[in-house]
Amino acid sequence: MTARTVSAPLAQLPNALTMVRLVVIPVYAALILAATGGRSWPAAIIFGAAAITDQIDGFLARRWHVESAFGKIADPLADRLLIAVAVVLLWHAGRLPWLALAIPVRDAALIGATPFLIARGYRFEVNLLGKAATWLLYASLAFTMVTRHGTAWPRWLFWAGLAVALASLALYALKARHEVRA
Repeated sequence: MTARTVSAPLAQLPNALTMVRLVVIPVYAALILAATGGRSWPAAIIFGAAAITDQIDGFLARRWHVESAFGKIADPLADRLLIAVAVVLLWHAGRLPWLALAIPVRDAALIGATPFLIARGYRFEVNLLGKAATWLLYASLAFTMVTRHGTAWPRWLFWAGLAVALASLALYALKARHEVRA
């Protein structure tokens, strides 16, 4: 294990950013709920800023060698919750079709299965497709929050994100099949 390269207080920054992502979920949720038809620049800005912290916290944790057990669980959980809440609220506002709910269902399956699989030897590591799906979904959801109802291009980004998310789920399942002990 490599020694951390920053002071103890600074070493907490990646986990603090993850916590910020969790804390802002109710804020942007309230903004979307208060907006007419789910269109809200303030919600999109908060959502986008929270999404950016996802990239920053992981980068800092790896660069500074301060990865933690908490971060390995809380970071993907925050990402999944950030996206799932946005999907459900935008679906409720009529901005996304019902098929979009496959994202929170996928995320609930991943969140629910992870402790079970880890206890049986699975090493949870985010795959490249999972990262790509997350970024496509972040972008599509933020753009959906700010564009007029019926604007097609954010939905095309969303469909691409959904397809990549389902492909990443298949890769996680294959990896689990090979790693998990009965």
